Amino acid sequence: MSNRKKKKILEEVREILRIKHYSIHTERSYCDWIKKFILFHNMKGREELFINSEQKIESYLSYLALERHVAPATQNQAMNALVFLYKKVLKTELDGLIDGVRAPKKLNVPVVLSRNEVANTIGLMHGVGRLATQILYGSGLRISEVIRLRVNAIDFEYCQITVRSGKGNKDRVTTFPKVIEPVLREHLNHVRLIHEQDIKVGFGEVYLPNALARKYPKAASEFGWQYVFPSRNISVDPRSGKKRRHHIDASVVNKAIKSAVKKTGLDKKVSAHTFRHSFATHLLERGTDIRTIQALLGHNDVSTTMIYTHVLQQGGQGVSSPLDDLFTAK
Repeated sequence: MSNRKKKKILEEVREILRIKHYSIHTERSYCDWIKKFILFHNMKGREELFINSEQKIESYLSYLALERHVAPATQNQAMNALVFLYKKVLKTELDGLIDGVRAPKKLNVPVVLSRNEVANTIGLMHGVGRLATQILYGSGLRISEVIRLRVNAIDFEYCQITVRSGKGNKDRVTTFPKVIEPVLREHLNHVRLIHEQDIKVGFGEVYLPNALARKYPKAASEFGWQYVFPSRNISVDPRSGKKRRHHIDASVVNKAIKSAVKKTGLDKKVSAHTFRHSFATHLLERGTDIRTIQALLGHNDVSTTMIYTHVLQQGGQGVSSPLDDLFTAK
């Protein structure tokens, strides 16, 4: 019997995900969905996965929509995990039509802060939380992109940030706010001192994707590849078992934002992503064309970027209320 047959299904899923260089977040998400799928159907053995596969997937997706009331993106994530399981792990094609009840889609107009609200919120922040939030708003990055930012991704001369392996595993270039340059340079000097101290005590390597690590064996120890926002502590890499200094957790930034928003007295539901929405909306207000904003945000389809036009057309597609007419001076 081969080693592969002796492995548990989730162990095999993790192994193939790592071979194909999926992120650890995707690995955890896919394994979680597959585990829930197996428990939902109370399957006791691998052979049960091959019986009425399409119908089992269909009923589970319908359960997520009708009983759990999950969002469309969540249901799609579950679907992607199960397709990966059957096609990449079990090597089985799903020939039948999977026609489960789909989670209803709706147009969600994003929460956006005004320029004054952005300024007031950031003004009440300090340290790493403030600097990270300034990049969220100043460059339109996602929170995951900010915390994974590498030193060599920032180009002070060309005023740009290169986002490596962003959503969809794509690279893109976006603008860099020059106003934070002095503070960021000072911050990076501090990061360099931390890195140099790590090297002295036998550490100093940072995680690099497998292909890059093989091509440039010494790159992991170079300062340019270190995280802009390194964690306070050295921790064990869950995949390799190596002790490294990872980047900060997203909760560090989220907690700082939540605290500042509370102090401002804003009643809006503000998250890290709100600053990305505000970045795009304020660029539109300034007259930046939609295609440029699409490229800066890294959207596949311009229709995704068009959501910000709804924010600018507040008040019923830009129509003023008739009540205002009653009180307009004649």
